[in-house]
Amino acid sequence: MDQPRKEIISWREVSKLISLIIPQFETVFELLIMLSPSGVIPAGMLAAAAGIEELLIAQVKFPPTAELDKSKLLSWPSFDHFPEDALLLEKNVLVVNKVWGSGRTIWSVHKKVESAGGMPYTCVLHYNPYRNLLKCKPDFYGAITDAFIIYPWEIDQAGPDRVLLENGGRG
Repeated sequence: MDQPRKEIISWREVSKLISLIIPQFETVFELLIMLSPSGVIPAGMLAAAAGIEELLIAQVKFPPTAELDKSKLLSWPSFDHFPEDALLLEKNVLVVNKVWGSGRTIWSVHKKVESAGGMPYTCVLHYNPYRNLLKCKPDFYGAITDAFIIYPWEIDQAGPDRVLLENGGRG
Protein backbone atom coordinates (compact mmCIF):
# COMPACT_ATOMS: atom_id res chain seq x y z
CA MET A 1 0.00 0.00 0.00
CA ASP A 2 1.33 3.43 -0.91
CA GLN A 3 2.14 5.74 1.92
CA PRO A 4 0.21 9.01 1.85
CA ARG A 5 1.91 12.21 0.86
CA LYS A 6 2.96 14.20 3.94
CA GLU A 7 2.55 17.94 4.25
CA ILE A 8 3.87 20.06 7.11
CA ILE A 9 1.88 23.26 7.63
CA SER A 10 2.80 26.40 9.55
CA TRP A 11 0.99 28.38 12.22
CA ARG A 12 0.28 31.01 9.56
CA GLU A 13 -1.44 28.37 7.41
CA VAL A 14 -3.52 27.23 10.40
CA SER A 15 -4.59 30.84 11.01
CA LYS A 16 -5.57 31.16 7.36
CA LEU A 17 -7.68 27.99 7.59
CA ILE A 18 -9.45 29.41 10.66
CA SER A 19 -10.14 32.63 8.74
CA LEU A 20 -11.65 30.57 5.89
CA ILE A 21 -13.90 28.58 8.23
CA ILE A 22 -15.42 31.41 10.31
CA PRO A 23 -17.36 33.01 7.38
CA GLN A 24 -18.97 29.62 6.66
CA PHE A 25 -20.87 29.76 9.97
CA GLU A 26 -24.52 30.69 9.43
CA THR A 27 -25.48 29.43 12.88
CA VAL A 28 -24.79 30.87 16.32
CA PHE A 29 -23.18 28.14 18.41
CA GLU A 30 -23.96 27.99 22.12
CA LEU A 31 -21.08 25.65 22.78
CA LEU A 32 -18.18 23.84 21.22
CA ILE A 33 -17.01 20.27 21.80
CA MET A 34 -13.35 19.69 21.06
CA LEU A 35 -12.05 16.21 20.40
CA SER A 36 -9.16 15.41 22.69
CA PRO A 37 -6.33 15.50 22.07
CA SER A 38 -6.25 16.31 18.34
CA GLY A 39 -8.96 18.97 18.21
CA VAL A 40 -8.01 21.01 21.28
CA ILE A 41 -5.76 23.57 19.56
CA PRO A 42 -7.90 24.20 16.46
CA ALA A 43 -11.03 24.30 18.66
CA GLY A 44 -9.49 26.93 20.92
CA MET A 45 -8.53 29.03 17.93
CA LEU A 46 -12.00 28.69 16.37
CA ALA A 47 -13.74 29.46 19.67
CA ALA A 48 -11.68 32.62 20.12
CA ALA A 49 -12.31 33.77 16.55
CA ALA A 50 -16.04 32.98 16.63
CA GLY A 51 -16.69 34.22 20.18
CA ILE A 52 -17.81 30.82 21.50
CA GLU A 53 -17.29 30.87 25.24
CA GLU A 54 -18.52 27.46 26.40
CA LEU A 55 -15.99 24.74 25.56
CA LEU A 56 -16.34 21.05 26.39
CA ILE A 57 -14.18 17.99 25.70
CA ALA A 58 -14.95 14.59 24.21
CA GLN A 59 -12.44 11.78 24.06
CA VAL A 60 -13.21 8.88 21.73
CA LYS A 61 -11.44 5.52 21.65
CA PHE A 62 -11.60 2.91 18.92
CA PRO A 63 -9.96 -0.51 19.07
CA PRO A 64 -6.19 -0.25 18.47
CA THR A 65 -5.22 -0.19 14.78
CA ALA A 66 -3.27 -3.45 15.14
CA GLU A 67 -6.51 -5.24 16.02
CA LEU A 68 -8.51 -3.78 13.14
CA ASP A 69 -9.48 -5.66 10.07
CA LYS A 70 -11.94 -4.43 7.46
CA SER A 71 -14.94 -5.80 9.36
CA LYS A 72 -13.92 -3.86 12.48
CA LEU A 73 -13.47 -0.50 10.72
CA LEU A 74 -17.08 0.30 11.54
CA SER A 75 -16.84 -0.80 15.18
CA TRP A 76 -18.48 1.33 17.84
CA PRO A 77 -16.20 3.58 19.86
CA SER A 78 -16.03 4.04 23.58
CA PHE A 79 -16.03 7.51 25.12
CA ASP A 80 -13.50 8.20 27.87
CA HIS A 81 -14.91 11.72 28.32
CA PHE A 82 -18.19 13.17 27.11
CA PRO A 83 -20.40 16.05 28.32
CA GLU A 84 -23.61 15.24 30.15
CA ASP A 85 -26.70 15.17 27.94
CA ALA A 86 -28.33 18.05 29.82
CA LEU A 87 -25.52 20.39 28.70
CA LEU A 88 -26.25 19.65 25.03
CA LEU A 89 -30.05 19.60 25.01
CA GLU A 90 -31.53 21.94 22.37
CA LYS A 91 -28.18 23.68 21.76
CA ASN A 92 -26.31 24.31 18.53
CA VAL A 93 -23.05 22.46 19.12
CA LEU A 94 -19.90 22.89 17.05
CA VAL A 95 -17.86 19.65 17.12
CA VAL A 96 -14.21 20.30 16.21
CA ASN A 97 -11.27 18.12 15.26
CA LYS A 98 -8.14 18.88 13.26
CA VAL A 99 -8.93 16.56 10.35
CA TRP A 100 -11.68 14.41 8.87
CA GLY A 101 -9.92 11.31 7.58
CA SER A 102 -12.16 8.25 7.83
CA GLY A 103 -14.73 10.45 9.61
CA ARG A 104 -15.45 7.83 12.28
CA THR A 105 -14.22 9.79 15.30
CA ILE A 106 -15.96 13.11 14.72
CA TRP A 107 -19.10 11.42 13.36
CA SER A 108 -19.41 9.31 16.52
CA VAL A 109 -19.40 12.53 18.57
CA HIS A 110 -21.91 14.10 16.16
CA LYS A 111 -24.29 11.16 16.68
CA LYS A 112 -23.85 11.21 20.47
CA VAL A 113 -24.65 14.97 20.58
CA GLU A 114 -27.68 14.33 18.39
CA SER A 115 -28.90 11.52 20.65
CA ALA A 116 -28.57 13.88 23.64
CA GLY A 117 -30.95 16.33 21.95
CA GLY A 118 -28.35 18.78 20.65
CA MET A 119 -27.95 20.07 17.11
CA PRO A 120 -24.39 19.08 16.09
CA TYR A 121 -22.30 20.64 13.33
CA THR A 122 -18.91 19.19 12.42
CA CYS A 123 -15.85 21.32 11.72
CA VAL A 124 -12.26 20.42 10.79
CA LEU A 125 -9.23 22.20 9.41
CA HIS A 126 -8.73 19.55 6.71
CA TYR A 127 -11.15 17.22 4.98
CA ASN A 128 -9.73 14.15 3.20
CA PRO A 129 -12.52 12.78 0.98
CA TYR A 130 -10.21 10.03 -0.28
CA ARG A 131 -10.08 8.36 3.17
CA ASN A 132 -13.69 9.07 4.14
CA LEU A 133 -15.62 5.92 5.08
CA LEU A 134 -18.96 7.71 5.44
CA LYS A 135 -21.61 9.01 3.06
CA CYS A 136 -21.31 12.47 4.58
CA LYS A 137 -18.68 15.15 4.99
CA PRO A 138 -17.95 17.85 7.56
CA ASP A 139 -20.31 20.81 7.74
CA PHE A 140 -17.34 23.20 7.79
CA TYR A 141 -13.73 22.77 6.72
CA GLY A 142 -10.79 24.93 5.75
CA ALA A 143 -9.28 22.81 2.96
CA ILE A 144 -9.57 19.53 1.09
CA THR A 145 -6.46 17.36 1.01
CA ASP A 146 -5.18 13.93 0.07
CA ALA A 147 -2.09 14.37 2.26
CA PHE A 148 -1.31 13.36 5.81
CA ILE A 149 -1.07 16.80 7.46
CA ILE A 150 1.54 17.45 10.15
CA TYR A 151 0.39 20.42 12.22
CA PRO A 152 2.78 22.96 13.78
CA TRP A 153 1.91 21.99 17.35
CA GLU A 154 2.85 18.39 16.57
CA ILE A 155 6.30 19.48 15.45
CA ASP A 156 6.68 21.97 18.32
CA GLN A 157 5.96 19.25 20.88
CA ALA A 158 7.66 16.19 19.42
CA GLY A 159 9.84 17.30 16.54
CA PRO A 160 9.26 16.09 12.97
CA ASP A 161 11.30 12.88 13.32
CA ARG A 162 9.32 11.69 16.33
CA VAL A 163 5.98 12.53 14.64
CA LEU A 164 6.98 10.44 11.64
CA LEU A 165 8.35 7.55 13.71
CA GLU A 166 5.27 7.31 15.95
CA ASN A 167 3.09 6.99 12.88
CA GLY A 168 5.11 4.19 11.31
CA GLY A 169 6.72 6.55 8.83
CA ARG A 170 3.28 7.59 7.55
CA GLY A 171 3.49 11.06 9.05
